[in-house]
Amino acid sequence: MNLLITGGAGFIGSNFLTYITNKYTNYNFVNIDSLTYAGNLDNLKKISGLSNYHFIQGDIRDRKFLENLFEKYQFNGVIHFAAESHVDNSIEDPSVFVETNINGTFTLLEVSRKFWMEYNGDFKKGFEGSRFLHISTDEVYGALGIEGYFKESTPYAPNSPYSASKAAADMLVRSYYHTFGMNVVTTNCSNNYGPMQHEEKLIPKIIRKALAFEQIPIYGSGMNIRDWLYVEDHCRAIELVFHNGIAGETYLVGGNNERTNIEIATVICEILDKKCQAKLSKSKFKSFKELITFVEDRAGHDFRYAIDAEKIRRELGWLPNHSFEEGMDITINYYLK
Repeated sequence: MNLLITGGAGFIGSNFLTYITNKYTNYNFVNIDSLTYAGNLDNLKKISGLSNYHFIQGDIRDRKFLENLFEKYQFNGVIHFAAESHVDNSIEDPSVFVETNINGTFTLLEVSRKFWMEYNGDFKKGFEGSRFLHISTDEVYGALGIEGYFKESTPYAPNSPYSASKAAADMLVRSYYHTFGMNVVTTNCSNNYGPMQHEEKLIPKIIRKALAFEQIPIYGSGMNIRDWLYVEDHCRAIELVFHNGIAGETYLVGGNNERTNIEIATVICEILDKKCQAKLSKSKFKSFKELITFVEDRAGHDFRYAIDAEKIRRELGWLPNHSFEEGMDITINYYLK
């Protein structure tokens, strides 16, 4: 199998490639990434010398570039991670989110469809099993109150330019199944954490600020709730959906680990208190928790996300392998190194 991975130098994409390339040595993996601020080739050093892995810098909005790649590598699978994903950035400049997340996904769908399929909707000879997996977010469903969970049937209600752009991409992917019969599947995941995450995200930012003895900024009262999913568990879910998911279906992937933002900051600081006693003893602080500070809440800040992952458990047998405590310990050790 020849697989195109988009956005593979980003956080989830690089973790997925590190996980999957050694497991499927008979697959060829081509990773394209435009290497914006969120893409880092250092994330892929462990696999850069593998014979079944190739990196090519490029943009998913560039149709000719994609067409040439499909011709050269004869892809019969696409796993689409590439996206602008930071909510704060989408508030400052929504336009790049529309360009990458909507127009980029559309271009990738069109090139895939025309390479794999005949005009009448039949698959071309040799590409009958070709599949397009779209990686999305639970933020497309909007916000929850104190109770309830997102399910695959939950109506879309995005509240930020980021989540609106991902919702639009999800709808495009869905339409290619219903209109053209294209073999597509979509996953919507909860907040990921783990090694190689960009420093702008909550958990690495807390760790980085604490170790620098800088104020740790927490929006509002810190009571916003997220369901946290360890990234390797997400990678396993993606693997299962790509190979065994039903065409046209959506699968929600969650860690069943709901935590408030202030709880996340407190847990990280308590772990750092134990792991970094020598560093702490040389400072004026008794605990890294003293660095936590509350800042003005951001616009359109969703209160709570939580996922009911029963469908992927029931149909594909997926369950997370890591508890929140195990995943957080691995994550903090990675950033300490």
